[in-house]
Amino acid sequence: MTSATVDTSADHGEVRITLSGEIDLANSSTVDEQIRAAVSGQPTAVSVDLTDLTYMDSVGLRLLFDLAAHLRESHIALKLIAPFESPTRRLIQFSRLDSLATLQPASG
Repeated sequence: MTSATVDTSADHGEVRITLSGEIDLANSSTVDEQIRAAVSGQPTAVSVDLTDLTYMDSVGLRLLFDLAAHLRESHIALKLIAPFESPTRRLIQFSRLDSLATLQPASG
């Protein structure tokens, strides 16, 4: 069974979601529930840190597309954070998810 961790924090209306491990069909429902709970309070902005995400299949990508669409409807900015040259960043760029969210490199 695959394992994913969803850590969230909020500061002055901005929600930060940190995803780590692997996101696939086996755990996508749990990850989706945790992400939805984190943004349920109508934040002013949302950032999703994907630095420690080691694997994401099409189901995980769909979660991010759904999040982007939900936030866009509410006029809430979404920032995705992924290291340069990482498979996750390439997947985001290839799928054009970066047209719905700001894509930034990981710091450090």
